[in-house]
Amino acid sequence: MSKLAIIGGSGAYDLLRRSVLGEPETEQVIQTPFGPSAPIRRFGGAVPFHFLSRHGEERYSTAASFVNYRANIWALKETGVERIVAWSGPGIINPSFEVGAYAVPHDVIDQTKSRQSTFFTKGGLGFIRMQSPFCPDLRHSLIYALSGEGKKFYPEAVYVCTEGPRLETPAEIRLFHSYGADLVGMTLLPEAFLARELEMCYSALCYLTNYAEGICDRDFKGGELFEGMQNEEERSSVVMAMDHLPRLAIKALETVAPAPRGCQCKDAMLRYRKSGVIGSDFRDWIKL
Repeated sequence: MSKLAIIGGSGAYDLLRRSVLGEPETEQVIQTPFGPSAPIRRFGGAVPFHFLSRHGEERYSTAASFVNYRANIWALKETGVERIVAWSGPGIINPSFEVGAYAVPHDVIDQTKSRQSTFFTKGGLGFIRMQSPFCPDLRHSLIYALSGEGKKFYPEAVYVCTEGPRLETPAEIRLFHSYGADLVGMTLLPEAFLARELEMCYSALCYLTNYAEGICDRDFKGGELFEGMQNEEERSSVVMAMDHLPRLAIKALETVAPAPRGCQCKDAMLRYRKSGVIGSDFRDWIKL
């Protein structure tokens, strides 16, 4: 049983089509209390891992707003996963950041509006601390992987998650900048929160795709990805960054795999267990 997983964001379906990760040993869709999960593939190697494509199997068929986050996180827990590296391609709010570089966010701002962000809709559970929304141990392993590859990256960033599927207005970006946000995307929440509720380690590897609306002046170009928010040089650097994502994520998992979990993530629900409110089986925590 593998205790490691990668959640692939945009482009994951293309990597699967091109067999960049190799051939999976198994593939399954897990039925959960929240509906079926996305297909989960298990890949072998020195450190086996599970892989889930967040947005679809062959193309970007499921926008971030409509991903069944609860089913996916529940299903990974069901397979025995304890640590998740998820990738995402946010836009840039902090003008000192560069398109085509990477970032390892350390904090989040939730600006989503209609997503189910908790498993605990009944039962009085889930009042848990969010001092570190991303697992510190996994973050350090990602920073180590990026450093070893000599990649341009930012070891800290505040990621604001919006509802989508539309992109943000200039006024919204100015507001998020005033909050202290560095990046804006649509995918890391509620994934990070749900993983913590099930005591799983979760951290994100971001490749930076474009400057958010109003950060720099770009003409509208209909019919193009981001409709003119990327120039040709930036587009090429983003493609290169995406190609390296699987290797970086796998290297981070290989780094952290031998170490026991000493982070806060594994004890998120400990208070409830100690008081006898819940037992050790997470399946019994959820009251639908």
